[in-house]
Amino acid sequence: MLIWINGAFGVGKTAAARRLRERDRRWRVFDPEWVGYMLRANLTEVAFDDFQDLPAWLSLVPIVASEVIKHTRDDLVAVQTVLHEHYWQELASGFTEREITLVHVVLDADDETLRTRISEDREEPTALTWRLNHIPAYREARSWLLACADVVIDTARGGPTDIADTILAAVP
Repeated sequence: MLIWINGAFGVGKTAAARRLRERDRRWRVFDPEWVGYMLRANLTEVAFDDFQDLPAWLSLVPIVASEVIKHTRDDLVAVQTVLHEHYWQELASGFTEREITLVHVVLDADDETLRTRISEDREEPTALTWRLNHIPAYREARSWLLACADVVIDTARGGPTDIADTILAAVP
């Protein structure tokens, strides 16, 4: 099984995943960005802005997740913002092909809550401007994200522990 936590940049995905892992050790945190870093390091002559735009990233993430599950026998929780619907559909299809049960969780928040969370983030303060600039992209993707989510959590109503508990209550 793989829980994919999606949502706006700075909404609290990483904190929720960490808390989920602390509360239930069956969950291994899987970071799809490392697949992107590997591609970036090996495709130095290829120009791209975002590794999510690479077909290789979209096909390799489910493969790598599947191999981690096979090797560890752990369930995974992935934290990654995916704001392009066709990218999400391709990833979900890849997980299905590998017989990985996927639970798509979207952490949602109003713009004021997002701005406050981003401004108060002490772990990645250098990402402040970038995250604030990407709030409109989340708003644009929000309708399809919520429509295809298995679980939607309004993060304005609780912190990482509450979010982790809600996620755990929603999965078998």
